[in-house]
Amino acid sequence: MATIEKFEDLIAWQKARQYAHEVYELTCLDKFSKDYSLVDQIRRSSGSVMDNIAEGFERGGNKEFIHFLFIAKSSLAETRSQLYRAFDRKYILDDVLKEKLDKAVELSKVIGGFINYLLKSDISGRKFNTKTQNT
Repeated sequence: MATIEKFEDLIAWQKARQYAHEVYELTCLDKFSKDYSLVDQIRRSSGSVMDNIAEGFERGGNKEFIHFLFIAKSSLAETRSQLYRAFDRKYILDDVLKEKLDKAVELSKVIGGFINYLLKSDISGRKFNTKTQNT
């Protein structure tokens, strides 16, 4: 497997970025956009997914990275819950809710798969790589 040098190369981060953008676009809809507290909360939680993936990656250690990936999954669950509130308030239709929930579940599986990969890896992370530290 090739070494990832920057978080922008991670598929999980790329998908999280796209998802945050889609949620943002959704919050720009007329009725939804006027619920300022829900708009702010759902934008922050969806953005937190990509931000936590990035922050965890930059920590340089797999244990910390895994911790932040779990936080990213939690933020994604929060976003899903907020989507239900948007639906209950009739800001989005059933088909839109289903599409966004399905994408969130797919992204959660990607992040979960990445967590499982890191848990099984015998590499501790960049900051523990002795070859890097000695050069």
